Amino acid sequence: MSEEFWDVVAPLLAEGLIDEGTIMGGPCVRARGEFVGMPHHKGPGLVVKLARETVVAMIDAGEGASFAPAGKVFKEWVLIEKFDEERWRDLIRASVEFVGR
Repeated sequence: MSEEFWDVVAPLLAEGLIDEGTIMGGPCVRARGEFVGMPHHKGPGLVVKLARETVVAMIDAGEGASFAPAGKVFKEWVLIEKFDEERWRDLIRASVEFVGR
């Protein structure tokens, strides 16, 4: 699934909207030095940083799942397991806007 992640973010990298980075020993993308998204390290999916209220709403609507590496829930991060290129790109853009506030 990592290939799909990089295919999704490639245009955003080319625009200069995001940069490649690392987090928790794995690859990710960042904006303004802040984590934005990464391929899920334990299986298919996208992990993206959004406002807590957005994350809660997405989980409640069944659009995402909690992200809890090592059992600790990251309240501003949501796991999207179903691949949807347009949706993933929109979520990355929303994350860039969120971390830029």
